[in-house]
Order: sequence, then structure tokens, then C-alpha cells
Amino acid sequence: MSEQSFEQMLEESFKTIHTGEVVDGTVISVKEDEIVLNIGYKADGIITRSEYTNKPNVDLRTVVSEGDTMKAKVLKVNDGDGQVLLTYRRLVAEEGNKKLEEAYNNKEVITAKVDKAIPGGLSVVIDEARVFIPASLISDTYEKDLTKFEGQEVSFVITEYNPKKRRIIGDCKQLILAKKAEQAEKLLASIKEGDTIEGTVKNVTDFGAFIDLGGVDGLLHISEMSWGRTENPKKVFKVGDSVKAFVKEINGSKIALSLKYPDQNPWTDAPEKYAVGNVVKGKVARMTDFGAFVELETGVDALLHVSQIALEHVDKPSDVLKIGQEIEAKVVDLNVEEKKISLSIKALLKDNASDDAIRAVKLIADVMANAIIEGRQGESFEAEEVAEEVSEEN
Repeated sequence: MSEQSFEQMLEESFKTIHTGEVVDGTVISVKEDEIVLNIGYKADGIITRSEYTNKPNVDLRTVVSEGDTMKAKVLKVNDGDGQVLLTYRRLVAEEGNKKLEEAYNNKEVITAKVDKAIPGGLSVVIDEARVFIPASLISDTYEKDLTKFEGQEVSFVITEYNPKKRRIIGDCKQLILAKKAEQAEKLLASIKEGDTIEGTVKNVTDFGAFIDLGGVDGLLHISEMSWGRTENPKKVFKVGDSVKAFVKEINGSKIALSLKYPDQNPWTDAPEKYAVGNVVKGKVARMTDFGAFVELETGVDALLHVSQIALEHVDKPSDVLKIGQEIEAKVVDLNVEEKKISLSIKALLKDNASDDAIRAVKLIADVMANAIIEGRQGESFEAEEVAEEVSEEN
């Protein structure tokens, strides 16, 4: 044995180590669940799987090889078997906590992968130091399924740092809100009323759909979804749909959207198409006790009052009409400004009855004139014959 080796052995025999001390070592053997280190001491150092990482069932042979050098922290100078019990995980965690403390003090943005979803939020591990992101701080909207974030990178800031109580809180929400505020400022400065803009459906309610325009949500109200009647927005839009609409109004940071493009307004030519006296056709769209609403075209409904449905008395529209039935009626009133049209089947029936009477009188006159011309002036005409000819004419 060389003199240098002897001196080295002598030095090691006198070397002392203490609990909590950080030592350098070289890996001399690796098992599935244990690492043995030469730490320059009379006894070797041992790192168990649980003291290497928090991750369960890790095969240490896949992460460490013989000959590797690494630092570790002394847990026990003698583990009972004459070996030194070491921890790598806790040493790394201490270093990780220092990084998190610096990030907390400097308000730095941290980007890391989510380790797993846990009750109430997400767990992110940075150098074996654990950060908890509460569900309420993951996004600016409610997230029901937190498991979708597992393995995904998230950016956050540390808003609370207390390692003694194992309370290190991360916040993604404020970064998201800050980014959206910046985007909103740019968007609002670049658009004006009347502009066409494209966005993505973010949420759908009974009264409309909220469209993400990139930092700002625009409201597409149910009344602005179509020139026609929209019964249920949820049957028209779903979350994630791409929508192109025009900006109807901007009020501060609030944007009202519309799909009722002015050039598609069906009321533009209503004064000509639905002038009083015109006979029109339409389908019964809905009924109330006082009348039926008839769709003349998409976006144009007219009221057929119960008193105008027939010549005889009608108690309820549903007694004589049904939804989807096509009817023909006469326009008796038009108010383009208020978008109101009144119809009457009764008036149309009266007009038809008057026309029939006029045709009957005319036919009788024609028959009598023909009789005179043909020298049949003295012949009598039975009323039944005339009635028969009138019937055939009609």
C-alpha cells in the first residue's frame, strides 16, 4: 500500500461527520431502492428510495449510476448497522425552497410542470420543494376537472411563503388577469363600433353567449343572434365554437356583439311587401289566448288577433289553428318603426264574399243581356238555374 493511501486511510479514520452536515460522495453501488456512497468516512453512506425522491416506485438504477458524484445531507451518523444514513431529497428541497423564497421576494414568475391534482388544487414540485396552487387560483374561470393539468406546464407567482408550516402558495390567476388586461387594452384601442370581429364562445347562458375576443369578453345577447326568433342560445352555440360578429356597441370595457347585420334586415322592404291591404302567407309560430303570431319570413312576425281569425266567434286560437299551419291573411295594420304587423283572415273572407256577390250579379246581368239579344226577353229564368250557373262559374 502506498504512503499516500495510508495517509488517506489515516485521515479517514480520524474524520468526523455530524448530523445535518452536507457531504460529497461517489456512488459505489446502486440497487432498485438504495444507493451506497463513498463519502470519505470510515463508513459508507446510504440513501434509501424515500430519501432520494418523493416520487413513489422509482427504480434508482434508472436515475443514478456507479461512479456518479453527488451531494447529500447526513440524517444519522450511525443507522444501527454501522452505516451513515443520508438524504438527497431533503437537501434538494432546501435548495428548492431557497429558490422559491427568492422568487417570492422578487415577485418572479415561475414556470413548472404540475406533479398531480390533489383535493382543492394542484401540486407542483420544484427541486423537491412542493408548491400548492388552490383551485380558485388556477384560472380566471372555474375549472371542474383539475386532472387535465397533470403533466402540463403552468406559470405562477408565489403569493405566500412559509416553509415551516409547509405552506407555499402559487397563483396563476393574477398572471392570467394581467395578461388579459394588457390584451384588452390593445384590443379596445384597435376596434370601433361596426367592425367585424372573430372570437371563441367562452360560455353560453339563457340570455346569450360570451365570446372571448382575446382579453375581452363580448356579449352576444339572445336578441342579437338572429333577425329571427332564438328560443335557446344553448341550441345554437356551444363552448369552443368560433363566431364572427360585428361590434354593435362599446361601453368602457364592455362590448356588445350582434349577428343582425343591417344589410340583412328583413324589415327594410316591409313597407312594400307588407303594405296594408296586401294578402300574405305565413306559418303559425306560436299562440296565446289573445291571438296567434304568424312568421311571414325569418325576422318578421305578425299578429293575428283572435277576433280576426274567422267570421264566426273563436274562443281560443288553438281551437282552429295549430303550430306550423300555413295561413293566408290580409294585412290590416303596419308599423315599421315598432316592427308590428296586424293580420286578418276575417277581412280576407269578407273581401272574398263581396267578390263572389259581385261576380254573381254580373253573371245574372250577362245572362239577361244575352237573352234580350237572342229574343228571349219573355222567357222566365228560374232562380235555381241562375244559382247553378253561378256555382259553376265559381
